[in-house]
Amino acid sequence: MNWKNGLVIVGISATTALASVWGYGKFVENQQAGVQEQGKLPVNYAGFLGSPNNAAVGSIDFTAAATTGTPAVVHIKTRTKAKQISSNQRRQRNPFADMFGDDFGDFFGGPRVQPEQRASGSGVIITDDGYIVTNNHVIDGADEINVTLANKKSYKATLIGQDPNSDLAVIKIEGKAFPYIVYGNSDEAKLGQWVLAIGYPFSLDVTVTAGIISAKARSIDINGRQGANPVESFIQTDAAVNPGNSGGALINTSGELVGINSAIASPTGSYAGYSYAIPVNMVKKIVTDIVKFGTVQRAFIGISYPKENLTDEAKRELEKELGTAYKEGEGVLITDTPEGGAAASAGLKKGDIITKIQGVAIATGPELQEQVARYKPGDKVAVQYKRAGKEGTVNITLKNKAGNTDIVRNDVPGGVVVKKVGNGLLSKSRMEDGFVITGINGKEIINVDELKIALANIKSGTIRIDGFYPGFEGRYTYPLQISQE
Repeated sequence: MNWKNGLVIVGISATTALASVWGYGKFVENQQAGVQEQGKLPVNYAGFLGSPNNAAVGSIDFTAAATTGTPAVVHIKTRTKAKQISSNQRRQRNPFADMFGDDFGDFFGGPRVQPEQRASGSGVIITDDGYIVTNNHVIDGADEINVTLANKKSYKATLIGQDPNSDLAVIKIEGKAFPYIVYGNSDEAKLGQWVLAIGYPFSLDVTVTAGIISAKARSIDINGRQGANPVESFIQTDAAVNPGNSGGALINTSGELVGINSAIASPTGSYAGYSYAIPVNMVKKIVTDIVKFGTVQRAFIGISYPKENLTDEAKRELEKELGTAYKEGEGVLITDTPEGGAAASAGLKKGDIITKIQGVAIATGPELQEQVARYKPGDKVAVQYKRAGKEGTVNITLKNKAGNTDIVRNDVPGGVVVKKVGNGLLSKSRMEDGFVITGINGKEIINVDELKIALANIKSGTIRIDGFYPGFEGRYTYPLQISQE
């Protein structure tokens, strides 16, 4: 089989990526798109305020909140087309076979055959014109996204943008006067507070479960599976959440959205007592960025800090290395401030302990992540810290990953997405999943056909692969040495 005919796996990925860019361009004209209007209530809230069933303080009647929330939580079904991969019959004669494989199978380390895949999850309508927030893992890689409302009406959805680091994505359906859930304030969520989880577990009809908030600012090391710079500061609840609930709503007894259900802690894969939701105050910022810019404006404070729950021995080693006493929970201990980063530029040093950001107390790394995630590069924040027992405050100008304050836009004209590096020859480079190829040996690449032509002209030697990572500033080049056998 000819390796040139094996481009379908890349083509599908590229088509999906380009469709996302075009879909985003269609909606970005309205700068307020995807943003809730202050003081405006959707039609599904008409009977909520003043209702005798409205859950007041001390009440355990969830009728009004559940009735209000269920119309705005949707069932998302996705389809990923089959990727047919041919045999490696011509591998010995093809100098690119070991790098690209037949159908690029070895290039990306992918399987020979990937059948059609179908999956489902939940989502939350957040505006009356059909913007929906869900989890990134619900729609990631999908060729088709279908949305069904609680009233059984179905729609084709367009992917507006996604953020693997927070496991959030925004999709859109066409229409007007959709019911939606109004944003609450996750900062006001308290331990022991009643909450409801709404979604479509196991593809059942819309389902409501109740529980309490059992913890805040939890990190369970799950977003690192899909993002290079994961952000985790979950609301932990004991409301029953199962497969299919992902992307659904966590609401309070006032019917307000306080989180997006994202994960469960379970030895079996089904509910075992704990579920985790992304705080709505983080959701609001990320959704606004995706709708306005096509990608998240991720800010970095520019520090390294230890993981939680260190052993006593590890704590002693840190204290010895940094020359400072540290009690876990009193703040975030800085173990490094890379040169050129925001913290270093403001004068923070190794051994300092961050205790507040913009007046908000910070005790742990997840709390620090949650607060910083609410800002964009260029924003100035007041950081309170301790140094050798003395308190101080500095104003820090947050930066992006490239070390500047530029706005990042996901509006390139084209390219080919490396969806999975895998264990092929690309794994010998420093390339990471999600890289967008825009050039081969200096020749611009807009689509898969152009990639095919560029590679056909290379017999041996060094291939220079140029491109970028969506959401990050800067261009990258990866050289690969190819030899003719």
